[in-house]
Amino acid sequence: MAGVAQSGTKPCLVTSICRPLRFHRGQKDFARISLYVASRDAQSGLNIGNATGIKMTITFHLNGEEVSLPDISPTTTLLDWLREDRELTGTKEGCNEGDCGACTVMVTDQSGHKALNACILFLPQLHGKSVRTVEGAAGPDGQLHPVQQAMVDLHGAQCGFCTPGFVMSMATAQANGATDHDDQLAGNLCRCTGYAPIIRAAQRAAKAEVPGWISGEKAFVVPAEDATDLRPTSSGELAAAYAARPDATLIAGATDVGLWVTKQLRDLEDVIFLDGCKDLKEISVTEDAVRFGAMVDMNRVRETLKPLHASYAEMVRRYASQQVRAAATIGGNIANGSPIGDNPPALIALGATLHLRKGDARRSLPLEEFFIDYGKQDRASGEFVEAVSFPRQPDRLRVYKISKRFDQDISAVLGAFNVTVVNGSVTAARIAFGGMAGVPKRATHVEAAVVGQAWTPETIAAAQAEFDKDFTPLTDMRASSAYRLETARGLLARYFADLNGETTHVLEMK
Repeated sequence: MAGVAQSGTKPCLVTSICRPLRFHRGQKDFARISLYVASRDAQSGLNIGNATGIKMTITFHLNGEEVSLPDISPTTTLLDWLREDRELTGTKEGCNEGDCGACTVMVTDQSGHKALNACILFLPQLHGKSVRTVEGAAGPDGQLHPVQQAMVDLHGAQCGFCTPGFVMSMATAQANGATDHDDQLAGNLCRCTGYAPIIRAAQRAAKAEVPGWISGEKAFVVPAEDATDLRPTSSGELAAAYAARPDATLIAGATDVGLWVTKQLRDLEDVIFLDGCKDLKEISVTEDAVRFGAMVDMNRVRETLKPLHASYAEMVRRYASQQVRAAATIGGNIANGSPIGDNPPALIALGATLHLRKGDARRSLPLEEFFIDYGKQDRASGEFVEAVSFPRQPDRLRVYKISKRFDQDISAVLGAFNVTVVNGSVTAARIAFGGMAGVPKRATHVEAAVVGQAWTPETIAAAQAEFDKDFTPLTDMRASSAYRLETARGLLARYFADLNGETTHVLEMK
């Protein structure tokens, strides 16, 4: 039907105005072929039908009712399934890459309520969990959720396209007792209402009692199943499955891999979902060390870091939205080997050790040695990241993220500084950068220029001249090579001022 977006078999007149043209599943082959022909970047493969030959069976709760799905494609996103199969079109597609928040849903598991982006959430990631969409935010008798009522009363919507995502983020925050509304809603974009009435609605709803149909939401125990090779429940099962199928794609939070499917239209062919590996979600904090399992999400990483390394925790707050942090994992951020990943430089500056496993064999290495070259890591076929750890130490770490947007943007430069000063002299230094080379990399010449020297402006000036020996950054859409080098020099000066008690954070400047 011309001018009408199709959702399942029913036309959806409202969404045809506000969202990209969508096709029901029978039309997707043609759509993908057209996109493939038009795109010069889609050289990695065409994902016809959004599926591999693998099928899975999953069970979860949707808006309070149990749903069992046999023989689903493992790369079907929750957003597509909601809109095309269940005809729950309140959940919107905006960016389809986890940035805008229009597709936000509430997902509940044993750890509690999370706001997640349905557009990059694969159905198998929901196994044994509960999902609430905007259609399920209201009560069983139609009574509005306090968030919905506040949005109506305080005029928190205009075109309404982004509103379902805001409502679900706000409902999740209200259920969790979170009142840092700017942070909770940083992953939800609105281009017509303005944020003031939305924030006022969040503040009003925060004072209301959490509705019973939300507070009673919980994950449930699903029947035992045999698909441990696709969805292992421990690192041991994962090791066996990955050793047998080393070409499989490991899916942790899917904040990166999800875009391979939704944007690059890639056929993943074989997959292993890691969400069931509970031992990979463990955090250990002892007197000697901090250890994160590879599947620890970034919100939990941030909470653990807050009392230990506040600057690192603040960087984690900025580098992704609440929805992305709730899904993204520390292991995934390391394993993908990105030269602009924000965690590796900070961890390298802390002297982190990476723990790898292949079958029953384990090995550990300094994190900086894992990154060999652009797109190349020291990881054998069938080997995976099991954990990362770093020694407990006084908090001298400062992590500075430079990006065009303050929140939720890829870094042009990220600098992490960890310098020990005793009696006015530098006794140790670990300085690492992202965005300055093809890999996250230590500034070894800069480190050598400060170690053994007095902690003075003169030492800093001399060390700044050494950056040219450590880095030859490229020029790209985010920054020029000259800008990156000059920024790195400036960040060293900022660290000197920071460690000497001066205010350097942009949000604290007056």
